[in-house]
Amino acid sequence: MAHQLTQRGVLSLLFFLTPAVTPTWYAGSGYYPDESYNEVYPEEVPRAPALDYRVPRWCYTLNIQDGEATCYSPRGGNYHSSLGTRCELSCDRGFRLIGRRSVQCLPNRRWSGTAYCRQVRCHALPFITSGTYTCTNGMLLDSRCDYSCSSGYHLEGDRSRICMDDGRWSGGEPVCVDIDPPKIRCPHSREKMAEPEKLTARVYWDPPLVKDSADGTITRVTLRGPEPGSHFPEGEHVIRYTAYDRAYNRASCKFIVKVQVRRCATLKPPQHGYLSCTSAGDNYGATCEYHCDGGYERQGTPSRVCQSSRQWSGSPPICTPMKINVNVNSAAGLLDQFFEKRRLLIISAPDSSSRYYKMQISMLQQSTCGLDLRHVTIIELVGQPPQEVGRIREQQLSANIIEELRQFQRLTRSYFNMVLIDKQGIDRERYMEPVTPEELFTFIDDYLLSDQELTQRREQRDMCE
Repeated sequence: MAHQLTQRGVLSLLFFLTPAVTPTWYAGSGYYPDESYNEVYPEEVPRAPALDYRVPRWCYTLNIQDGEATCYSPRGGNYHSSLGTRCELSCDRGFRLIGRRSVQCLPNRRWSGTAYCRQVRCHALPFITSGTYTCTNGMLLDSRCDYSCSSGYHLEGDRSRICMDDGRWSGGEPVCVDIDPPKIRCPHSREKMAEPEKLTARVYWDPPLVKDSADGTITRVTLRGPEPGSHFPEGEHVIRYTAYDRAYNRASCKFIVKVQVRRCATLKPPQHGYLSCTSAGDNYGATCEYHCDGGYERQGTPSRVCQSSRQWSGSPPICTPMKINVNVNSAAGLLDQFFEKRRLLIISAPDSSSRYYKMQISMLQQSTCGLDLRHVTIIELVGQPPQEVGRIREQQLSANIIEELRQFQRLTRSYFNMVLIDKQGIDRERYMEPVTPEELFTFIDDYLLSDQELTQRREQRDMCE
């Protein structure tokens, strides 16, 4: 059974083979002369030493400076370097093993490897800006280096670092920073009126005054908010500046930019009409135009302007029912009165007893509200000459106008037929049979309404219910 042996010693681990005595011969010949005789004999090849585990000192005694070797010998604990002995190598604390951790005494009387113990050292710490450090034991193991900063600076990070077993310093490198923030002064707050027809005002100011209290270096100044010369909308706006020095200290200041918009009282649209305004519709310089619904005409000022006094120019106009002049010389003169104002539904029937005619008129009479919302005027052409009748509501048309309308719109007297004309006087749809108001209104809403009319239709959706 193997036994354990521990040895401590000098500079490094050294292994030596015990020198052996060898005979002298003439190199390369294989023979050597016998001095007692004048004959030459063949050389005897020396034999390898026999392996003997009982020899107590087969290999050189193993020593390691600043460390130890723990050995296990087949002969027992009293044998330090006999054949087959295995030694585990280690170093004292503060030293690091360089080489083999385990060696064995070999038959050639040498150890299977070499090793030595090197003292653990950490690298020299760099000096920090505006500070210094002092160490208890230089760069050796367990040495502690304490950091300090110059007057006026504050240490951020690890205050001390220790040289560790792996040759590295604990923690991280600290920094010394300036503890005093810079001085900053912002411009005064300011107020400005928006320009005519605008809801914004362009505002300028000088940059803030900034000074560092330590080394005088300002690394950057940031702005939170619009740049000088920007357009500011109505209301209060906080402008904030922040200054940073080289030590990352910061100081901030702020001021207020207030923009006012001169506004007039909100105008109301006329009855049976609507408004179209520029800008916000009530700010200084805004212009509002008055429009009347189809079938109505504007009486009075067409537009008004919001003035700097916050008062509207002029007086509001009104929308009065459209007056249709049937005493014109031609159908064109009649139709021109409806241009861009009303749509026309012209109904033609061979006589007033026509079943289709009666059915159509009955349905339309029950839908006068929907027709008015969609700006539709009905013209009836009924009968045969000379008893033929043409009318717009209660107003009668002359025979000459009736004939021109029929020819112009290609309406026959032979059977029931209708034509729908848009506000530009264009034929948009023809019907040979009566059509329900719902079908007529759907076609108008889907294809003939302007954007303004669509908006009004959404607002007036329930007016006829």
